[in-house]
Amino acid sequence: MIISSTTLFYIHDPMCSWCWGFRPVWQQLESQLKNTIDIVYIVGGLAADSNSPMPKAMQASLASTWHQIERHIAGAKFNHAFWKADSNTFPRRSTYPACRAILAAKAQNSALEQAMIHGVQKAYYLHAKNPSNTDTLISVAQDIGLNPKRFAYDLISSDIEHQLQQQIQLARSLSSQGFPSLVLKNETGTHGTKLDYNDSQPMLQAINKLV
Repeated sequence: MIISSTTLFYIHDPMCSWCWGFRPVWQQLESQLKNTIDIVYIVGGLAADSNSPMPKAMQASLASTWHQIERHIAGAKFNHAFWKADSNTFPRRSTYPACRAILAAKAQNSALEQAMIHGVQKAYYLHAKNPSNTDTLISVAQDIGLNPKRFAYDLISSDIEHQLQQQIQLARSLSSQGFPSLVLKNETGTHGTKLDYNDSQPMLQAINKLV
């Protein structure tokens, strides 16, 4: 990965519910900055691979978080039917597959990286589909115009796995604040930006002071 001298890193996970809630304000901020600064998306890998069902206590905690986000962020919406799991959608604590999906989409067509992120988020948070499942990810890839056969191959390739591990290490070296995080790197070092989930202006002002 080639990184310019001044870069804003957006550190995220496509299955991070706070990232979904942050999306509208982040899009606004990104549009305000994209012509003046390099912006790089980094998948942080919230939860490693697992085929085990998510413990009931964790399910309850995350379901509660979704309600919390709806209260905290104007306009945030979730399909709570996801937690009424059936055999096709039982929750797993596993976000690495969705992270690999973002990298596989970017490898095939870099212009569709953000479309893949949004597609995974919509499948999960609005349509109660499970992005821990390969079939969900392939369906999203096909919907946004990727070649599903190449995507399925890339999804389990050693190259994508290597990229994932690199990005996880980079995310951890840049920030310990969790997801999402915004970190500006320039000649003076790295600078975390305090997030505002309802207003892009405080973040824009803080970043512009550093650029």
